[in-house]
Amino acid sequence: MTASDDPPPAPPKADGVFRRGGRLIVRSFRAHPLPHLLGITGANVFAVAVVGYTVVLGRVTDELIVPGLDGGGVDRGTALAGAVAIALVGVVRGVSMMVRRFFNFTAVARTQRTWRLAILDRYLDTPLAFYRSRPAGRLLAHADADVETASSMLMPLAFSMSVVALVVVSLVSLLLVHPWFVLVALVLFPTLAVINQRYTRAVEAPAARAQEWVGVVSGIAHESLDGILVVKTLGREADEVERLAEASDLLRRERIEIGRLRAVFLPWVYALPNLGIMVLLLLGALLVDAGTVTVGDVVRSMALFNLLATPMEILGFLFQEMPRSVVAMDRIDEVLGSEVEDRPSTPPAVPAGVGVRFDAVAFAYEDGTPVLDGLSAEVAAGESVALVGATGSGKSTLFDLVAGLMPVTGGHIALGGVDVADLGADGVPDVVAPVFQETFLFADTVRRNLVLDREVDDDEVRRVLRQVAAADFVDHLPGGLETVVGERGVTLSGGQRQRLALARALLRRPRVLLLDDATSAVDPVVEAEILGNLRRQEGHTLLVVAHRLATIRLADRVLFLEDGRIAAEGPHDELLGIPAYAALVRAYEGTAA
Repeated sequence: MTASDDPPPAPPKADGVFRRGGRLIVRSFRAHPLPHLLGITGANVFAVAVVGYTVVLGRVTDELIVPGLDGGGVDRGTALAGAVAIALVGVVRGVSMMVRRFFNFTAVARTQRTWRLAILDRYLDTPLAFYRSRPAGRLLAHADADVETASSMLMPLAFSMSVVALVVVSLVSLLLVHPWFVLVALVLFPTLAVINQRYTRAVEAPAARAQEWVGVVSGIAHESLDGILVVKTLGREADEVERLAEASDLLRRERIEIGRLRAVFLPWVYALPNLGIMVLLLLGALLVDAGTVTVGDVVRSMALFNLLATPMEILGFLFQEMPRSVVAMDRIDEVLGSEVEDRPSTPPAVPAGVGVRFDAVAFAYEDGTPVLDGLSAEVAAGESVALVGATGSGKSTLFDLVAGLMPVTGGHIALGGVDVADLGADGVPDVVAPVFQETFLFADTVRRNLVLDREVDDDEVRRVLRQVAAADFVDHLPGGLETVVGERGVTLSGGQRQRLALARALLRRPRVLLLDDATSAVDPVVEAEILGNLRRQEGHTLLVVAHRLATIRLADRVLFLEDGRIAAEGPHDELLGIPAYAALVRAYEGTAA
């Protein structure tokens, strides 16, 4: 599927950007109030110090610079007092700036950590269906790019919130100089506010679409890298480049649109304070000539407007980032609002000998596609049962349900008399260990892949490796158990990976072992040895999805699935009298041959 085939990104929410931005700020404040408050306090002190600096500058101009230029001169005490005043104001400005930046960045970093942890916690608690409906790239984008973008409007927050105090103090300072100077400010500040508001509303839609396409581009890149073997072997390099280029082009278009809007609005944001300075200069010259104000008053007012330019630019940056931030926060909230698996605080106890009972089990996907329909069967504790059925008959889905990876949509599955739903996501893994055809190994040592940080001695590890016919090849690895396998175990063959995955499951000492084509990449002779060892081992119930006749014959009993139901059950030899089952077995024999 090309990027253009993807559904268009969702339109922005009806709720206003400013209201959603306010809620985002409140959430960050509630999570980490102290650094936010300290950062804002530092920013407000800085605002007062800025105005104080202009006052000192005006006094120094009138009492030091102008008399010095006129030739009258000034005494040493006045010059020293002016220097001390400027130094003190400078120290206050510097310290308050450090406080503002340190605590504001601290608040942003802690907020990012809080949101990332919340996303990761939700990822751990969501059911399997959540992952099947979202590409891995999108999941990575939520925890990385979305968190970064959502918190971007918090970066200038402390300084932006001090702008209010700065404007109020500045207006008072200008009023003390001359009412006409206040009038210039009263025209300038509302104009800047209107421009920022219009820009924020205009950029919301392209910002939302751009953030959606970030996830799409990330998903395509991850999928191409993850499927590099398919891409290489099928010669799809050019196709994958084209697919990524199409998605990137759509992302580029949205970002260019954002850049165009910034080019239209932001020059006004940056230019207006400077235009205000020019107006003040002209107006101040007239007032000085009329004797209404002094040269120091004009210098003080111009310096104030010049210093106001930076805070207004930062306030503009806050409004620039707000649309992108609220869109990213909406995407994060979508994750945080997703369904979670049931995790009872104390799962009910399950007896040592665990049988499996299927009571009118039904399952359908979210789109309504039925897979299982009224499936009923019972597997006794310690029994070895093979599940046989054509592709799409529901075998793998049934294993997912037994392992608690998905909830049933009808009926019940009981493990040792306890409903899987009552055990929850934490209780089922203590009873059931599934091993699937596609195995996953971490880029770590063989030993750590097997024990997964559990306390298991090497004798137990080697006993299990012998049981799954893996001891010999592990011993021949360069570092034995300490050999580091590549990502996903790429340095091992498919059969070796499957045997290690099976050993990993057995080390957990499961009471129910599920093998979903878990030995498909293993030599039939070795497979027979492994399954024979598993069948002889007491203490667990064994369910196997079987596609080889030798595997089927090793089972105590066979469950034959057709159209999501148990069409027949019993020993293999008895089921050969059923035409559909016999035809399927003959097909397996032909494949094996």
